[in-house]
Amino acid sequence: MSAKSIINKELFTPHDERMLVAVQVKRRTKKKIPFLATGGQGDYMTFICLSVTNKKPSHVSITKVKQFQGSSSFVKRSQWTIDQLRQVNGIDANKDCPEFDLVFDNGLDQWVASSAGEKCTFIQILHHTCQRYCSSRKPEFVNCQSKLLGGNSILHSAADSVTSAVQKASQALNERGERLGRAEERTADMMNSAEQFAVTAHKHLKVCTQHHPAGNMQL
Repeated sequence: MSAKSIINKELFTPHDERMLVAVQVKRRTKKKIPFLATGGQGDYMTFICLSVTNKKPSHVSITKVKQFQGSSSFVKRSQWTIDQLRQVNGIDANKDCPEFDLVFDNGLDQWVASSAGEKCTFIQILHHTCQRYCSSRKPEFVNCQSKLLGGNSILHSAADSVTSAVQKASQALNERGERLGRAEERTADMMNSAEQFAVTAHKHLKVCTQHHPAGNMQL
């Protein structure tokens, strides 16, 4: 099971939430903290997670999750509501890059994602989620590639793929129904022909019997 699947299972599912996307990150400018909150010094992995509650009305959160070296568990470190998000800075609108900033009411986080692709996926889904769930003013997305903010998001692409698959399946069923219908028509025609042949043969046999009774036949 991947780290993201474990995070969803351990931290969000028990609270009746589902994780929409997560991106593994590192700070662009590391904070100098001699001792971690666990009481020991060491490295850790950081994930920025976007989640939504299953119950209505839906509440969307952005959560910073960490896994400290030597531990198999993940812990929540900070959390914001989506309405506290003021700006998403993609750093460069002309090319894929792993850097991005998140600006909240009470601070700024500057991140480097594990890959440019992972960052793009995160921003794409974050933008879509903001458009859907933000109750008041929506956050500003700056220096982001247009492909991440337009109608060709991976969510829409996935929906289009599903729609296309349904249409193809429906078309295949219709074609199969038409073939079965034609086969049934041919079968019915053959049965009618067979019935007509049987009736004609019966009439012919009857006529022959009437003209040549068995008792009057001469050798």
